[in-house]
Amino acid sequence: RSRCGSSGCEQSGFLSGSAGRDWAVQVPRPAGSSARPEAPASASFTVLGSVAMNSAVIVVHGGGASCISKDRKERVRQGIVKAATVGYNILKEGGSAVDAVEGAVVVLEDDAEFNAGHGSVLNENGEVEMDASIMNGKDLSAGAVSAVRCVANPIKLARLVMEKTHHCFLTDQGAAKFAADNGIPAIPGEQLVTERNKKRLEKEKHEKCAQKSDPQKSLGTVGAVAVDCRGNVAYATSTGGIVNKMPGRVGDTPCIGSGGYADNDIGAISTTGHGESILKVNLARLTLFHVEQGTCTKAMLAGNADPERLIDGWRA
Repeated sequence: RSRCGSSGCEQSGFLSGSAGRDWAVQVPRPAGSSARPEAPASASFTVLGSVAMNSAVIVVHGGGASCISKDRKERVRQGIVKAATVGYNILKEGGSAVDAVEGAVVVLEDDAEFNAGHGSVLNENGEVEMDASIMNGKDLSAGAVSAVRCVANPIKLARLVMEKTHHCFLTDQGAAKFAADNGIPAIPGEQLVTERNKKRLEKEKHEKCAQKSDPQKSLGTVGAVAVDCRGNVAYATSTGGIVNKMPGRVGDTPCIGSGGYADNDIGAISTTGHGESILKVNLARLTLFHVEQGTCTKAMLAGNADPERLIDGWRA
């Protein structure tokens, strides 16, 4: 959780959580302050709670992968800080929380280091299928898309669903047609397929055959939460899903209340982790419920103990 300090010069803070999870935070800091925000001890999600009015904050995460190789760690760090900087600049210029989280996530979708957009992992047929969602805490408006194959930035499409339809969720061919009708250019799916993800798919299939597959190791959903100077909050989450997934598989990311949630009266959250497990407990809304009740972190974790025991692979 990030709280806004007293006003002063803006600095970029980088947080490294447990098990290689990464966050970047943009908050106002007192002039001359070099202290970093405290990293969560163990979390695959980031919560934005109450902040001082007229102060802008954005928190960006790059996914819940259990490990990041040494050769990629600096590139991942730079990508997250860049996304946070882009989002925060939008806020500083008077943009909305929705503008900021969309802008930050677009940066990550355009960066092949992350499992979203151009870096999306492949399904068992070697194809990209992407999911995304976005929500405005001011009025609870939301938009989501799933099984998107030929759009570079699914988060932009999700926002269009939120703002230009009476629906909350479009999928597959319907989402593709809606994108075309609204001027979002289609790109060949193979342009989103990277050599690294081809190798990851091959390795995953081999490990699955050898019964060594670990579904937790490739969790790379990206997301952002923000509060703007008007006190409005928003979240955005985007993913390529799980490597070697069945075609048509949809995880938590596009499901409002699981992949994220935003409510001005409570806060905003973007989740990452094992999608099937997150879906079973509506983790985003559940966590914000605890925040709404004023539950401390220790009590929140204790309250989640029962679902943790029930759901194999669940972690938060």
